[in-house]
Amino acid sequence: MEILTALGVLVLVYLAFTISASAGLGGSLLMVPTLALFLGSKEGVALAALLLASNNVMKIIAYRKTLPFKAASGIVVLIVLGAALGSTLLVNAPQWAVTIGVITMFVASVAAERFEIRPARAGFAPFLAFVSGASSGFSGTSGPLKGVAIRNLALDRRHFVGAASLASFAGDATKTAIFADAELLGTTSVLMAIAAIPLMALGTWTGSTVNERAGERTFAVLFWAVMVGYSVRLGILLL
Repeated sequence: MEILTALGVLVLVYLAFTISASAGLGGSLLMVPTLALFLGSKEGVALAALLLASNNVMKIIAYRKTLPFKAASGIVVLIVLGAALGSTLLVNAPQWAVTIGVITMFVASVAAERFEIRPARAGFAPFLAFVSGASSGFSGTSGPLKGVAIRNLALDRRHFVGAASLASFAGDATKTAIFADAELLGTTSVLMAIAAIPLMALGTWTGSTVNERAGERTFAVLFWAVMVGYSVRLGILLL
């Protein structure tokens, strides 16, 4: 049964990699609750950060020709600062507080999805970036905040995923460094990370292919489908 459970977790991890590579973000949508249920809230969030950071390296390679360094630099810096703050809070918080934080972030995601259907003004993007980094550091997911912040840069779908990959890698790498220093990752997490390596390459290739073949309108639908997915996940976890 434990082997079947582990295989099921790896299948969901692969799907998370695919979603992330096709829409630019959304990997935590599936990965965080999966690993939190499998390993517990703290270790699940920590392992998700490690896997997503590693996967973003492959995404950066896959989208290397459409990485908008200049356009995304401000958002990347603010996400890193927010992630450092949120991760430090997680390390020092009790398990029950992290669990409540995860659920609270899901509730906030629903509210953000309700009121941020239309992208906010570009001047609001830096604030969204910092808050998304902080919430991601503590709860493992930024909800739709990071997506809306990057969406405000008005990039085409390939450059959008490039920007999201840069921002996500910077934030997840920051979180992983803090979590590793706090020794939140156990033996099971290490073995799971090793098993997930080939799935990163496969998921990145699958997602990149989907993105390349999609038109801008199709990509917009995919992007907002991921945003709505955060709301659906909330309903499932609250049952």
